[in-house]
Amino acid sequence: MNKMLMMMAACFCTIGMMAQGNPQVKTTDGTLEGMERSGVKVFLGVPFAAPPVGDLRWKAPQPVVAWEGVRSAKDFGPNPMQENIFGDMNFGTKENSEDCLYLNIWTPAHTMKEKLPVLIYFNGGGLMAGSGSEPRYAGESMARKGIIAITANYREGIFGFFSHPQLSKETAYKGSGNYGFMDQVAAIQWVKTHIADFGGDPERITIAGESAGSMSVSALMASPLCQGLIAQAIGSSGSVMGFNAVATLKEAETAGVEIAKTLGCKTIKQLRAMPAEELMKRANVRNVPKYCIDGYFFTEQPTQTYADGKQLHIPLLIGGNNQEMSPQAILAGQPASVEVLKEAARQKFGDATDQLFRLYGIYTVNDVTGQPGTDLASDLFLDYSTWKWGHMHQLTSGQPVYRYRYCHPRPAMAVKGKVAGLAGGILDAKDGEPAVSQDKGAVHSADIEYAMGTLPTNRVYDWQPDDYMISDVFSNYYANFVKTGNPNGLGLVNWPAVNGKTVPPVLQIDVHTFVKTDEAMQQRYLLMDKLFWK
Repeated sequence: MNKMLMMMAACFCTIGMMAQGNPQVKTTDGTLEGMERSGVKVFLGVPFAAPPVGDLRWKAPQPVVAWEGVRSAKDFGPNPMQENIFGDMNFGTKENSEDCLYLNIWTPAHTMKEKLPVLIYFNGGGLMAGSGSEPRYAGESMARKGIIAITANYREGIFGFFSHPQLSKETAYKGSGNYGFMDQVAAIQWVKTHIADFGGDPERITIAGESAGSMSVSALMASPLCQGLIAQAIGSSGSVMGFNAVATLKEAETAGVEIAKTLGCKTIKQLRAMPAEELMKRANVRNVPKYCIDGYFFTEQPTQTYADGKQLHIPLLIGGNNQEMSPQAILAGQPASVEVLKEAARQKFGDATDQLFRLYGIYTVNDVTGQPGTDLASDLFLDYSTWKWGHMHQLTSGQPVYRYRYCHPRPAMAVKGKVAGLAGGILDAKDGEPAVSQDKGAVHSADIEYAMGTLPTNRVYDWQPDDYMISDVFSNYYANFVKTGNPNGLGLVNWPAVNGKTVPPVLQIDVHTFVKTDEAMQQRYLLMDKLFWK
C-alpha cells in the first residue's frame, strides 16, 4: 500500500511539474521551448531563415539549419539593422543585427491540435526601421480572442532593398533587390509549414501591416511567390500603388551603382566585406528605399497585376487615419493661404488643381489649415495609394473589400517633460505641461495599438475609458475578419463590403462608429486615378 501511495505521489508530482513547466513544441527544424503568460503560450526569437550575413548579404533568404536538442524561445531575436529614425518606436530588445530573420508566436492553443486562425503582422517604418519586437504589435490580446498572432522581422534599408548589376548577374532570374519582401515571403512559408505544430490552421493565414507593413501586404498579394499561401489580408495606411510606378530593375540598378560609388566600393565583394554597422551609417538611408520589378518577387508593375486580376483573390480589409499628414508638409514653411497651397498642388495635379480643390472643399485659409487641407496632405502622403489598392482589388478579384477610416485622436500625453519626437528628436515642455498638444484627429500610426488591443504597452499616452472601448470594437473587427474573412459580429455596427457600390461605404471608427459614403472623396480619387494612370 505504501509503495502504491509513493508511486501515485510521484505521478502527481510529475504532472505538476509538467503543468508548471515551459511549453515545448517540436518542429522539423528542432524543438522550441517558450513560456506561458496568463494562458497564452509565447515563443520568441524563432528563426525562419538562415542568418543573411557574409555571402548571404543581398541574397534571397535561405532555409533554417536544423538544431539539436531544445532551443530557448523566450527572448526576441535582434531587430533589423536600423538607425533611430522614428522616435515613437519602442523595442522588446536593444540588439540590432544583420542576423535578424526571426519571428514571434503567441498561441492560445492547449493541445496544439486546435487548427486556429493565424495572423502575421509586418511592422511599419518606411522599409528602413521597425521590428516585430515592438510591443504595439504584440499578439497576446489577439491570442486571447482565439487567434495565433505572429510578428516577423525582415531586412530593411540598405540590407533589404538594394539592387546592383553585379547582384543581378548572380541570380537565375537576372534581377536583384526586394530582399526584405522575400524575407516576408519566407516568414509566411515557414508559418504555412510549421503552424500546425503550434495549434494553427495553415489554410487560414491572414497577413496584416501598417504603413510600410501595409505597402508590403499589397506587394505580397501581387507577387507570384505568394500563390496559395494567404487566405486574407489587412492593410492600414499605404500600398505600393501610389502616384508613381514601381522602379524598373534598370532604374534600381543605376541607383545601386551610385550608392556603391558613394561608399567607395567597386565590387559586391567589397560591399559584403564591409561591417554591417559601417555599411548602415555610411549608406545613411533616410527615405523609403527603392524596391523594383526584379523579375522574381515582382514580374510586372503591381498596378498591372491588379488590373488584370492576377493578384491573390482573397478578402481584403483596408483603411487609414483621418490625419495621416499635416497641410504644413505641403506649405513647406510658407504662410497658409489657398493660393500658396494651390501653387504647391499644381506641381502634382496641373490644370486639374482647381477642380480637385472644389472636391476637397478648400476655399478659405481655414479650409487650408483644417480638415480639407489635411485630407489633401494625407492623400498626397498615402491615402490615395490605399484607396487605389482597394479599388483595383474590388474591381478584379471577385472578393469582398472592407474599408475603414479611423478618426479617434489619441489622448493627451501622460509623460511630461522630455519625450522622443516622431522624427527621432527630443521634444521639451515646461514642468507640469504635456510635451505635445493633443492631435485633432488620428495621426499616422495612431491606430495600431487600438486595432491590436495593445494600448497598455504604450505608456506615453493617458489612455481613457473611451480609448479602451474603441480598441475593443476595432480589435474585434480585426479578430472576426481573421477568423472568417468578414469583420462583422455580435454587438458591432454592421460593416458592409464596398463591392458593387458606386460610392463605397466606409466604416468611421470613433467613439460613435458608423458607416458613411463620401461622394466628393470618391470623385477626387477617381480624378487622380485618371490623371496618373491613364
